Amino acid sequence: MSEKLKIKLSIANRVYPLTITPGQEEGLRKAAKNIEAMIKQFEQSYSVQDKQDVLAMCALQFASQVEQKTLDKDYANETVELKLDALNSMLDTHLDS
Repeated sequence: MSEKLKIKLSIANRVYPLTITPGQEEGLRKAAKNIEAMIKQFEQSYSVQDKQDVLAMCALQFASQVEQKTLDKDYANETVELKLDALNSMLDTHLDS
């Protein structure tokens, strides 16, 4: 049975106790730190006081980043596939000669 850790993360002035595997701790702590930094940025830039609004803005920002990375990856895969098809055609032409 894998060992579990009990940690507490503070986000938007609330403490969240979590039971996690040791491999998750670094990622969760970095994520909480990024959320806190984004909260601070939104509060300063937009004079937003309601934590619910700020957290919704953070969620939208993070979700849009994930979606953009997915779109960029799909485009890169499509580009690579087209280049590989072109190379394959060139090889076929050369080998058939």
